[in-house]
This record gives sequence, C-alpha cells and structure tokens, in this order.
Amino acid sequence: MNVIGKVTVLPRLPAAISRLEELAYNLYWSWTPRAQELYSFLDEAVWKRFQHNPVRTLLEVGDARLTEVAADPAYLEKYRAALADFDAYMNKKDTWASTHATELGEAGKGVAYFSMEYAYHECLPIYSGGLGVLAGDHCKSASDLGLPFTAVGMLFRQGYFTQLFNKDGWQGETYDELDLTTLPVRPAKFPTEDGTVGDEARVSVRIMGREIILRLWTLQVGRIRVLLLDSNVAENSEDDRKLTARLYGGNQELRIQQYLLLGIGGVKALRAMKIGSSVYHMNEGHAAFMALERIREQVAAGHDFRTATEAVAAATLFTTHTPVPAGNDAYAYDLTDRYLGDWPTQLSTTRAELYELARQDQNWDNQVVPSFSMSVFALRMSRAANGVSKLHGEVSRGIWNFLYQGAEPEEVPIGHVTNGAHNLTFLAQPYRELFGTVLPADWTERLEDREMWEAVRQIPDADLAAAKRVQKVEMVDFVRESVKTQLERNGASAADVAAAETLLDPGALTIGFARRFATYKRATLLFRDKARLARIVNNPEKPVQFVFAGKAHPADNPGKAFIQEIFRVSQEPEFRGKIVILENYDMNVARHLVQGVDVWMNNPRRPLEASGTSGMKASFNGAPNFSVLDGWWVEGYDTRNGWPIGDEREYADLNVQDDADAFSLYRTLEDAIAPLYYAQDAEGQNHGWLETVRQAIVTVNPEFSMQRQVIDYVQKYYLPLNTRSQKVQEGGDALAKSLGDWKAWIRQQWPFVGLQASAQLPASVQPGEQVTVSAQVNSAGISDSDLRVEAVLKRGEHIIRVPLVSQGQGRYEVSVPLQDSGLYSFGVRMMPEHAALSNEFELGLIKWA
Repeated sequence: MNVIGKVTVLPRLPAAISRLEELAYNLYWSWTPRAQELYSFLDEAVWKRFQHNPVRTLLEVGDARLTEVAADPAYLEKYRAALADFDAYMNKKDTWASTHATELGEAGKGVAYFSMEYAYHECLPIYSGGLGVLAGDHCKSASDLGLPFTAVGMLFRQGYFTQLFNKDGWQGETYDELDLTTLPVRPAKFPTEDGTVGDEARVSVRIMGREIILRLWTLQVGRIRVLLLDSNVAENSEDDRKLTARLYGGNQELRIQQYLLLGIGGVKALRAMKIGSSVYHMNEGHAAFMALERIREQVAAGHDFRTATEAVAAATLFTTHTPVPAGNDAYAYDLTDRYLGDWPTQLSTTRAELYELARQDQNWDNQVVPSFSMSVFALRMSRAANGVSKLHGEVSRGIWNFLYQGAEPEEVPIGHVTNGAHNLTFLAQPYRELFGTVLPADWTERLEDREMWEAVRQIPDADLAAAKRVQKVEMVDFVRESVKTQLERNGASAADVAAAETLLDPGALTIGFARRFATYKRATLLFRDKARLARIVNNPEKPVQFVFAGKAHPADNPGKAFIQEIFRVSQEPEFRGKIVILENYDMNVARHLVQGVDVWMNNPRRPLEASGTSGMKASFNGAPNFSVLDGWWVEGYDTRNGWPIGDEREYADLNVQDDADAFSLYRTLEDAIAPLYYAQDAEGQNHGWLETVRQAIVTVNPEFSMQRQVIDYVQKYYLPLNTRSQKVQEGGDALAKSLGDWKAWIRQQWPFVGLQASAQLPASVQPGEQVTVSAQVNSAGISDSDLRVEAVLKRGEHIIRVPLVSQGQGRYEVSVPLQDSGLYSFGVRMMPEHAALSNEFELGLIKWA
C-alpha cells in the first residue's frame, strides 16, 4: 500500500508492570543490565532480533506473555527492584553537581552540547564510531553527575550503514530505514505557558533560498534530554527529506547542508524548546555553523557584527578529535558562496570579514587556494579549545600553529582533556557483582575515585578468574553464532557452517582488535611477517588467537581492502579458526569483545590516533592493553597494566615505522604476553597474569572513566567559559563591544607596527649573570598599554619569557638573569595585550624583531 504515515500503539500493560513503557523510553536501561533483563525475559529471540530495543520488544511479545509475567512472582521481584533503582537514580538530590553548587554557580544555566553523531545503544544506529561513542558516553555521565546539560544532534533514519561481508570478504553496505515509531524516541512538543502539551515542535532553516522544515524528536538519557533533528517531513522536497537520511554519506554539498542543519537548526531547536544555555560545546567542527545563528540573534537584537562575535565566542568550547586531514572539512569559496551567500547580509558584515574567520589556504591541484575550513571557523568562534589526549593536544597545537604565526607550538591556545568511557555501559554484569563485594555501596557514583579502586586488589584470584572465564565463554559463543549467520547468508557449505561451531578455543590466549578501518590504524600490521605469526598462533604450548571487527567508510576502498586481507588470511589453513573477523561492528559487537577478550590490541601509526577509547573499555573488564604509545595509552601505560608496541617516537619513513612496530609486536607476544598468560602454579592458577589483569582494572577504571572526563570539562572549560561569558555580556555586552572595536583597531594598525631589538650577549657567562635586551618599537599609534614586548629565551625545549619595560619614546629594555647553564637562543617579539582576552595569543598577531 501507499504508506502516508505510521503510529505506534503500545500494548496496554498490566498494572503490575505498567512502568515498563516509561523505562523503555529512558536510555538509563542501556547501561543497566538488570533493567535490560526485564525486557529480554519477555522474549529472548525478539530482544536479540530487534537489537535489544525495549520499545520494539514490548510491541512484539503480545498481551498473553505480558499477562503471564505480570503474575510471575520472580519477575515481579526483579521488576520492583529495577524500578526502585531507576527511581533512586532519577530522583537523587545529592548528585555531584548539587554538591558542587557553589563552585558551579551560574553554570547552572546549562551546557548545550552539539555533535553530528551519538552512540547510545545499538538499537539507535546514529553513529559511525569513536566520535559517536564518546558523545553518547559524555551525555550519560552528564546525567550521572546531575549536570544541567542538553545535547543536540541529527536523527539519521538510515543511520550509518549495515556492514555485510560477501563470500570473498569484501565489505558491502545496506541502508535500512529506521521505523522511528518503534525506537525509544518521541516527538518533541512545544512548551506552553500553562504546562499543557503543545503542538509537535518544528523549526526551519533557510538554505539557498528554500525553507527546510525540521521535526524535533526527544531522547531521554537518564536525567538529561537530547534533541534530534529530522528533515523527513511532508512539507520538504524529496531531496531535502534525504538530508537527514544517512550519516557521513554523499558529497561535499550534502555534508555542508547537514552541517547547516545541525548548527543553525540546533540553535533554533534550543530556542523553540525554551532551553537556556550559558556554554556551547562543539564536539568536532561539524557543528561550527551554530555560531552563525547565534551571531544573527545578537545582530537582530541591535549589536554590530564584531560585538556579536565576541559575545558568542566567549561562551563557546571547541573539541577537535583528529589530526587526519579527512576529518577536518574545508570547502572551496565557490561552494561556500552557494550555501552561505546571504549570511554576510544577515550578520551585517562583509563576505571577506566572515570568510576570514574560517580561512585556511589549501594546496589543491598544485595550487594554493583559500578555503572555508570548519575547524578553523570553530577555533576562531571559540574562546577555548582542546584535544582529546595529552599527545593529541600537542599534535593539535602543531597543526594549528599557522593561525598563531610567531607563537611557539607549545604556546598555541589549545589544551586537552583526555577522553574517557562510560564504565557502566561497557562493564559486564559479573564484574559489577564482583567489584560490589569489595567496593563501597556507592561505588558506581564515585567511578573517578582512584583510591576507592585499590580495594579491587582484595578480590581473590579464583573469583577474578571465574568472572573472566564466564565472559570469555560468552564472547566465544557470540563469535561462533555471528560467523555461522554470515556463512549461512552467503550460501556456505554445511561443513563450513558446522565448522563455525568450533571457532576459537576458550582456553587459548585471545586478543581483540576492533575499530574503524581507516588505513592509518594499520589493521593488517599483524600480517607483516605471516610465517612468524603462524608460529605464534600455532604454538602447541602457548597458542594465540585473534578476533577482528571494524567498518570502513563506504568510499574507503583501501580500508575495505584491509578488511578483505584479514578475511582471506582467516581462511588460510594455518590460521583457520584462530583468526576471525566479524561483520557489522556496532556497540553490541564491541561490548562482547571488550568484555570477553584477554588482551586488547591497537596499533595505529603514531601520532595519528587522537585518543582511542576501545582499549579503556577492555581494561574496565580486566583485559590489559597491548598498544602503540599513542592517544590515551601513552598516558595510561604504567609498565604493569599492559604492554607497549614500538617506541615513543615518530618516523620519517613509514615502512621503517611499520617494520619496527611489527617486530616489537611479535617479540612482545612471544617473550612477554604468551609466557605470562600460560604460566600456572601447581593448583592451575595464574597469579602473575591475574595481577596484570587487576592492575589494568585498578588503574584504567578511575583515570579513564567518562565521569573523570566530564568533571575535567566542567572544571577546565565549562566554568571558566561561563564566567567569561557573563563578564563579556555585562552592561548590555559593553565589554564585547569595546573588545570587538579594540581588535578591529589593532588589526587595522598591525601591518604598520615595527620592532627592532638588540642584546648585549658575550660569548659565555656564568650562572646568575645578566644580559641586557633592548628594543625600539614603532607602535603605529597603538598605546604602550596595549602592547607586550618581551624577550624570549629557549634552552632546549624550555621557553623563558621576560617582559621588556617601556623607557618612553618607543624604547624598551630589560636585564635578563641566566640562572641555569646551557645554550640559550634569544629573540624579541611584540603582541597586542588586553585584560579581557581569553588568552594572550587570541588575536594571532605576533611580530618578531
């Protein structure tokens, strides 16, 4: 038939279990196994077939089954216990945020968090990989902590894609239309003054002269709300309805339109739902167009463009996630003109002034041309920015150094918050129960407490080993069933299907590798010396087996080739049954692997892994990491909680790097990991291995918990930005206006300033002696109080900055004591200075003598 719409009619639940519907529409259940059991018990097959979706499960099981469980005393006892836990969580008054109310102050107005993708659960596939998992986990911990927090994203009704291997191991993609009426999302309703239910919430975004209508959906994640944007409404053209069909699909024109919908539509959605925000957090540059709408609001309220820009940027944080160029979108000006053509007029500015905020010169087709960079625009429109690990912060400062020419890379104002993961989403139930025997009753609310986790060392080896055995067997069963399903779909022989029942040995050392199959992640590094690998895998006394999973972007044929290579190796006689690659990597596959493998392996080409979080989740469950010292692992590795691959260095020759890392990988497997895993005492217990397992649990759970990460964001960025935003907007944005005008004056005069310097530098001096540095400044009319002239001394990687003192008539001087021995390099530079700047390099204007 010709379907004109759909509606979900939920069953009339028996009174005894009536709150199953309420719970189904709150993703609290996604990190609470006891809540999930209420639905899986209704019908295990239905629960699995529909990706563990409680809403769909309630629709499918039928009234008779619901009536039956409503009279089951054992089920009702579990139901009451799960709902009591849910109520205690939702109604908790003494959350982390409430106990830090004085510290948080006006941050109570809320954080608006924008992300292109979110991974909350496999039944809602609006994510592609790590960025989405990070965003989903951030929301969950914001809920756990009780923060005033609203997330904004897109409801992609075809998601990313379903990955299917053909019989040759080549990745294919299918796009299945989500039935939104059977998902744990609900249409958003406009708020009303009298508290009644309003009409369905919709906003519009104007693109290239046409109005695109966005329907708003609400997703409840514990205590917080997520607003999801959907263009698939009858009022839109067929092409516009497809704008929210697929995540990361199509060409540049589709992507820029999606980014406009997210940024501009997202701000409008917050306004329509009357959700106040004092801080705006851009999770990657995809959301950078939010600045356009917020500036437009300020201009419409009577402010000029520069004042509006200062007010908007003062409340904005930008988190960059990747140093890889493909992850930093940039558009040619002719393409940008088509989609932003009328925005300079709306913002009361010029095209040149607007585009300058996003300009990045690109070498395209052997020509250097300016582009509109989403990441540059995000950086320019924020007054705080961060990478997602300590090393990634360093790498990012180097990448974006060109925006602050004259600053040393380490001075670039990009900090870092090392990523975490939401412990409870990925922690297996047997481990929760085991940890509960030694940790305090409120341990799930104190996940970042390092001292608390020390109690895990009290868990007896036998109990820890038993929990690991349970999870490993479950993981092996999952792998076998998954491969069997794949073989049957591809028409494999009965013998091959039967052989899937014997894949992997639950007693053998099992190593997991699962991630997005971008080529820099080097998924096939393990196969660099296949003869040596065959000896490791087939060692009669110490066998090793590997489980792989991961998706390549549909347009990434080199990534697909990596997948096919692993598949083909897995079919070779010496590796058959001992190397396995699973299709359709999603949160469900990820959970089984991180909860069941013995060791987690990660071997990206350093330093391109910004953070990585899969290894954290594995260590939550007692799987030590075996990884390149990149991303989070260079911070997490303590010599006793896992093993490194390669050295903490970079290489000029990529082949040399691959050879060195592969050699390190094989040697560590042979000489360290396998011998430790198989060493047993007379009672068959492996105390040395379990000590490494315990060390991984104790060190990684608190330090890399999402709870620690979100607290870091609150303390390092949300609170300072909130304070700054309030200050800038005081007196009707008086400071924003004066600061905007001051910057315009400085930029106008800066080409005309001049600086000359000299230093009295003998060939050598004794420690404690002084040298005199002097400078002559042509200020081009800029006041001395608006300039900082300083001597910069470098000794190795150490920088010493000493301000020169004005002597009048443009002359500056200072005596610099040299306390430590060593070789010093001297320079003198000048930069604008203003007390209201977020950092001294904010303007990116520096002149060296």
